[in-house]
Parts: sequence; structure tokens; C-alpha cells
Amino acid sequence: MPELDDIITIVDEDGNEHDVCVFGVLEVDGNKYAILAPMSEDKDEVEQDGESKEDGEGGEAFVLRFDQDEDGNEIMVEIDDEEWEKVKHVCLEELDEIDFVVE
Repeated sequence: MPELDDIITIVDEDGNEHDVCVFGVLEVDGNKYAILAPMSEDKDEVEQDGESKEDGEGGEAFVLRFDQDEDGNEIMVEIDDEEWEKVKHVCLEELDEIDFVVE
């Protein structure tokens, strides 16, 4: 399983490879989810011109669920809107619990 801030390559259903940054891994209802953002061509900066699923503004981010294929290998799969709402709710709760310190 990738760690926070890892850059991994995922392959979409058309066989295209995409480099993404792992912003976090959450557990919701017994499933694990990765919060991911596409990388720019530079690979040092996350793209800033995408749309978020939530509000259509700002950088693009998406969530995939960890699963296993028929051979038992770990894979990431897309989630539906209902699952997205559950993950979003837990993510927002965790953000509320973080104390941000400005120095």
C-alpha cells in the first residue's frame, strides 16, 4: 500500500498510465481508500487546473478504493457517488480534528 506523499503510477481502463500523488489513506466502513491527485509533467508539482468532484473549483483530486483482483493482488478501483459521499464525510471530519499551527 502506498504511503502519504508517494508518487505512484496507475493504469486506467484504457491502459493509459498516470502518475499520481497519494495525499492520504482513509479507512471507512472496513474499506481502505486512497486520496490521489494527478502530477504535472514536471512530477514535482501537482496539477492546478483540474476540477474537484465536490465543487468544480481548484485542483483535481479523486478517491480510489483498495481491493484485490482474482489472483489476490492489491488493486485500486473506482467508487460510486454513494461511496464517495461516505469517504468525503470521514475526510472532512478528520480535517476538523487537525489543529493547524501557523508560525
